[in-house]
Amino acid sequence: QVQVVESGGGLVQPGGSLRLSCAASGSIFSFNLLGWYRQAPGKQRELVAIIPNDGSTNYLDSVKDRFILSRDIAKNTILLQMNSLKPEDTAVYYCRVDGLYYSGGSFDYWGKGTKVTVSS
Repeated sequence: QVQVVESGGGLVQPGGSLRLSCAASGSIFSFNLLGWYRQAPGKQRELVAIIPNDGSTNYLDSVKDRFILSRDIAKNTILLQMNSLKPEDTAVYYCRVDGLYYSGGSFDYWGKGTKVTVSS
């Protein structure tokens, strides 16, 4: 089993910054994907930023110049630095980890979500 722990959400004014952290632990051999998704009230969940197994980073177009996703390989942690936040960034943000166990089986876990509210 894999544990996924998120932190860093909160209330911020427009133009402000927040940093989200996601740590994965367990018998993890490798990752196929690490990333953040979000779901705003009344909307479908959407991809915000992910690191697939080729090491690249893919972003939602609307956050591309404002958010930065990074990875700490040794700690199995990803960080989403969110700058120049806008009210439309308000959502619950979910971490997703997808990969392989040492045993050879695969996993795909989501965190419980952390709420980000951008409002004056």
